Amino acid sequence: MSSFQRKPSANGDRHHPHTLSTLDFQGASSAAAAKAMKSELSKLGSHITNEDQRKYFAQEMDGFYMLFTRFLDEKAKGTKLDWDKIQSPSSEQVVPYSDLSESLSSSELDKLAVLKLNGGLGTTMGCVGPKSAIEVREGMTFLDLSVRQIEYLNKKHDVNVPFILMNSFNTDEETKRIVQKYASHNVDIITFNQSRHPRIKKESLLPVPRSADSPIEQWYPPGHGDLYESLYNSGLLDQLLAQGKEYLFISNVDNLGGTVDLNILHHMVEKDAEFLMEVTDKTKADIKGGTLIDYDGHIRLLEIAQVPDEHVEDFKSIKKFKIFNTNNLWINLKAIKRVMDEEGMELEIIVNHKTTESGEKVIQLETAVGAAIKHFKNAHGINVPRTRFLPVKSTSDLFLVTSNLYSLVHGELVINPKRMFNTVPLVKLGDHFKKVAHFQNRFKTIPHILELDHLTVTGDVTFGSHVELRGTVIIVANHGERIDIPSGSILENKVVTGNLRILDH
Repeated sequence: MSSFQRKPSANGDRHHPHTLSTLDFQGASSAAAAKAMKSELSKLGSHITNEDQRKYFAQEMDGFYMLFTRFLDEKAKGTKLDWDKIQSPSSEQVVPYSDLSESLSSSELDKLAVLKLNGGLGTTMGCVGPKSAIEVREGMTFLDLSVRQIEYLNKKHDVNVPFILMNSFNTDEETKRIVQKYASHNVDIITFNQSRHPRIKKESLLPVPRSADSPIEQWYPPGHGDLYESLYNSGLLDQLLAQGKEYLFISNVDNLGGTVDLNILHHMVEKDAEFLMEVTDKTKADIKGGTLIDYDGHIRLLEIAQVPDEHVEDFKSIKKFKIFNTNNLWINLKAIKRVMDEEGMELEIIVNHKTTESGEKVIQLETAVGAAIKHFKNAHGINVPRTRFLPVKSTSDLFLVTSNLYSLVHGELVINPKRMFNTVPLVKLGDHFKKVAHFQNRFKTIPHILELDHLTVTGDVTFGSHVELRGTVIIVANHGERIDIPSGSILENKVVTGNLRILDH
């Protein structure tokens, strides 16, 4: 396993300030905010004694400052998307997966590297540490499954596809500890870190941390759009190119459907596309996902955070925006190098508002990795089957991937051929199931759900073993009530409410 530390950059500040002298009040206050931020940032790093660490920190703060001044510019100009210019993408901009020609050779795999976005914690699901360390199937974690897939790919095709993890300062140490167990596996594992940016006080627009070693909760990882900057600055991009790697497949570590697909790789090579984004048809569960649009004749990623309030319902509608971004991306490494050398990535800024535990309002400036699609040649979307998007964001998702709906083949989840419909059931588990530990305690075994369409469970409910659910099942235990579903029950199109206790005697 190798891990990359960022090298101090020699190329200075790549920011191109806009020349419009906005001498109105907002322009003047922006200039003051920028100046105040610059002075605070230089104080932050002034106590670092080690020269390499100081340069590394300064470089991160330069990246943050570029983002911050762009944010101020946009705020002062009031730049908003012109909603009337947004069109659904054309048939050239999004190609159906079924139109792709079949790959007949695996030689293109020699030029591929696979990267998982591994910056997230499992806090939403009540877990401590990296989300990738949560067990999802048969005692295996997200990481175990990914490593197993790449190992099988390398063995089957006699290639050496490296497996890269982009960690955040939240997940780096623990991930490095975990990946040591794969030392004897047939996989080169490389880790590198995305940037660490200071949270910003909402009122004063000054950084929350007062020094480089301020507590961890005063910093944030700036979204996965930071991948380009971090890949470039760490020297890892150059190393991959030197090894003859030309293509990078990126996906979220918690998307169990994000596996290497030879047909998509072949399509990329054949069409000389520098950037491919896998999209899939929207269902009611995906109304918040980013979507590809045609904006002024160019392909763009539109995220819900960029949508003006009065158009949010439009954005969520399945009629106008029929697809959403799975965050499975295929990018040409030479093209990343070219864009970063020439102008750097100007990605749309997503402003994330947070309230700290002490009640202070802060903002985080983030970017999305898919937003870079506008910088690349022949970039387009591929409308892939839903099976390539199996995210585990909640215990409701965990319920699906641990059920008999899927089986595990070489680390890959494959849908059970006995499932009669090609859709996945809609599952909504209530707050009693929100944390993984509680979820595990409430199921003796995960119910059989091959014939399930919809499941809603709320309140204090537990399931015995070998329960089967079919059709639409709704189980509601109101406050003060408890429902135990007995082992061996079959519930088909049932609503269960009230109290139900069956005790062994």
